[in-house]
Amino acid sequence: MSWITSLIGHLNYGTVLLLMLLESTVIPVPSELVVSPAAYHAAGGHLNVFLVILFATVGADLGASINYVAGYYLGRPIIYKFANSKWGKMCLLNQEKVEKSEKYFNDHGMVATISGRLIPGIRHLISIPAGLAKMSYWKFLLYTTIGAGVWNCILAALGWYLHSVVPEDQLTEKLEEYGDYIKWGILALVGLVVLYFAVRWFVKKRKKANIDIDETEEEQGE
Repeated sequence: MSWITSLIGHLNYGTVLLLMLLESTVIPVPSELVVSPAAYHAAGGHLNVFLVILFATVGADLGASINYVAGYYLGRPIIYKFANSKWGKMCLLNQEKVEKSEKYFNDHGMVATISGRLIPGIRHLISIPAGLAKMSYWKFLLYTTIGAGVWNCILAALGWYLHSVVPEDQLTEKLEEYGDYIKWGILALVGLVVLYFAVRWFVKKRKKANIDIDETEEEQGE
């Protein structure tokens, strides 16, 4: 899509918002080629990095809300039909990807709306199962803002850092190179966060069980 390439080549707050809106729907716009270059230019004094993150996050919220509304009101059959259509294929979408995002949401609950925003291949689709599950919109929006905000901060930090070490004509190449490391790093981070909450849940459950046992023994002793 040449018009998307043109927008990426002329980044400002408006184009950042629009591109991140598209990226959070089903349009294949790589967020690392939007936020990181914008932050790169911010490091050079052309933009404000905090406004870059703000507009990118608002755009992500708007795009995610479109997916949420589609899931909420259209339902699974129509979503799948679109995913398998010619238009869906043009957006690099298929039923398997939607089902994968649904499984992730069902396995991890509402918190998936946060963590799912950090996982490549799921991040732009996780809003659909949230809508299908009739999740509270305001909770959905809060979790989406947190997840998208964290992701945009990471991409902005990368772009800011690259300004001091990479010439602009090599930026895209370096972003693709660093992009793989970021994706694996984020997956590892999400894994650690999930493990932390799983261990915390297990410890609390174990502690509660021990308290119940102690109370039962006290009652029997009386």
